[in-house]
Amino acid sequence: MSKKLRKPVKKDKDFTARILKILSQDANKAFNYKQIGAKLELDDTKSRNEIIRDLKLLASQKKIVEIEPGKYLVVATSQDYYEGVIDMTSRKTAYFVSEEFEDDIFIPTNNLNKALDGDKVKIYVYNRRRGKKPEGEVIEIIERKKTDFVGVIDIQKNFAFVSTANPKMYTDIFIPKEKIGDAENGDVVLVHIEDWPKKADSPFGAVIKVLGKPGEHNTEIHAILAEYGLPYDFPIEVETYAQKIDTSIQESEIAKRRDMRDVLTFTIDPKDAKDFDDALSFQILENGNYEIGVHIADVSYYLEEGTILDNEAYQRATSVYLVDRVVPMLPEVLSNFACSLRPHEEKYTFSAIFELTENAQVVNQWFGRTVIYSDQRFAYEEAQHIIETKGNIIPAEISLTGNEYEVPEAIQNATLKLDELAKTLRKRRMRDGAISFDKVEVKFNLNEAAEPVGVYFKVSKDANHLIEEFMLLANRKVAEFIGKQRPKKTFVYRIHDEPDENKLISLQTVISKFGYSINFKSKKDISQSLNKLLEDVNGKKEQNMVDTLTIRTMSKAKYSTENIGHYGLAFDYYSHFTSPIRRYPDVMAHRLLQHYLDGGKSVDEESYEEKCQHSSNMEVLATNAERDSIKYMQVKYMQDHQDEEFLGVISGVTEWGIYVEIVSNKCEGMCRIREIRDDYYTFDEKQYALVGEISKNILQLGDEVFVKVKSADLVKKQLDFTFLRKNE
Repeated sequence: MSKKLRKPVKKDKDFTARILKILSQDANKAFNYKQIGAKLELDDTKSRNEIIRDLKLLASQKKIVEIEPGKYLVVATSQDYYEGVIDMTSRKTAYFVSEEFEDDIFIPTNNLNKALDGDKVKIYVYNRRRGKKPEGEVIEIIERKKTDFVGVIDIQKNFAFVSTANPKMYTDIFIPKEKIGDAENGDVVLVHIEDWPKKADSPFGAVIKVLGKPGEHNTEIHAILAEYGLPYDFPIEVETYAQKIDTSIQESEIAKRRDMRDVLTFTIDPKDAKDFDDALSFQILENGNYEIGVHIADVSYYLEEGTILDNEAYQRATSVYLVDRVVPMLPEVLSNFACSLRPHEEKYTFSAIFELTENAQVVNQWFGRTVIYSDQRFAYEEAQHIIETKGNIIPAEISLTGNEYEVPEAIQNATLKLDELAKTLRKRRMRDGAISFDKVEVKFNLNEAAEPVGVYFKVSKDANHLIEEFMLLANRKVAEFIGKQRPKKTFVYRIHDEPDENKLISLQTVISKFGYSINFKSKKDISQSLNKLLEDVNGKKEQNMVDTLTIRTMSKAKYSTENIGHYGLAFDYYSHFTSPIRRYPDVMAHRLLQHYLDGGKSVDEESYEEKCQHSSNMEVLATNAERDSIKYMQVKYMQDHQDEEFLGVISGVTEWGIYVEIVSNKCEGMCRIREIRDDYYTFDEKQYALVGEISKNILQLGDEVFVKVKSADLVKKQLDFTFLRKNE
């Protein structure tokens, strides 16, 4: 029986690139035309001749080399191979992100070669001809971003599959029968990818933890933490170590510190706070100036470098604040007790003490270890009442104790003067180009079972700004103190780059529809016009959308040993010094400051830069987990309101529908375009709008619409709305 030849395939314009791609996939192996034909599934004479001609062409262009007659090896040039990170889309395609390219490189699905979202990879870039956007192919996975995934298990007779709710995870995970463990069908599980065989469509994994049943509260909260690789309890050996630490206040240690126990000192924190990082002290000096002490919990006194406790704190790098719980960086014996600046207790602190004039100019400063005694604990609401009424009677309804009480006159006067000074500091900061982000925070009233029974919004008021300004002052002055020393000394800075101009232009396009604009003349003009924008939208229906879009134009703040200043705060020097109970970079800042105060030489910059990168990465994971917990609670809350009609604002428009944010609770969901029944709508990209073909009705960003809940998916943390009508 004669061998059946495949029908010759018509040569397309990317035929040469396909040959180069095959050679690039295995850059260390030489191929002949027959092997390439087999890879392309072409074995007819005409196609083989095409392959031979193209091999000669590529050799003449020095893209490949003929290492022996008829055998070719790709010429690996630095201009074709790049290292970077994969950014998956929800459509099973990806983009390659690298500092080498101004624009991201598109990676088609069949060119991913088992790379997953966030993986560090090497790619080969092809289609680099003029007028055509380059595309890439993954040729090596250098480092997996993650190998542990959360999903729901579907158990068959001899195997199982785990599928995740993450839209960027384009494959399920195959679990052999012997690696299912104690999981039952439908459980939410944490799985570890162990291998991805060459010819397998899915990676092979093993169940490492059963998290529970989908939709159950603890299951979903633990799933959020597990998804980002965040722990929810401490190893027993770490807890044991922490319990054995001597947390008593010793006279011998007090003797080494500046004793400030007799100076009026108090804390202002959220009503439900358990860890108090910071306190303020206040006294009037003989020359009429004010001495303000910013006293921070001396965590580094208890947290010795190199111990298992320190290693655990470093790995966590930050506390995680979910809606219904805090996952602390430090065990409770330290975070809530020994280090926490609790009222009527002596505490070890690390302090920044400033002498301020009446107009809040710093004329003297001192940094060092202290001991304090907190005379009063305020909730923000209590301090705000003093500021607003200028009185000293705290009513029962906002009192921490639940009873009306009288604030000592000295504390009342100190609070009012600190408020005055803070307002002067804030006004000066805004004048210098700082951007005022007071984005509304969504908070939930929870019942005893941690079920959301109500939604409210947290808005920053004068009492919040009072604490914020003095923490900013301490952070800035500590960074300035180290940053200006010569020779240069390694330090941990909190940096924030200027906003991306293309993102600002996109923001301008959106806000112009509401009559707002950005002044692009100078860096300061941009800042001032952004502040004016945020002020102008305050209280308007489009406020939350514009606030969110404006924040997205900003670069992400991060930790670094290389100081570039902080754009958003308009500071040339800035660090994080004021929250060591919940942030490891603050612990590093304390250690370094004390080291330099003791006359120590500059420490190794490279090792600290690595710690900074780790801290920045963990901060992103914690922020994502916090955001997911809010989404989860919003979906859970809306499950109980499926029969209600809600007024919302269109917060996003895409080709597949509109996103609507409900005005009363900030919950966001989607109305799919095919389910908007009053017309046939198409997406107009220029207007960021859906346009009805018959009625010409326009649904665009900022429009008010009425919706009902269609479905609430707790596992995917996703809301779908039914579109009712536009609010005319």
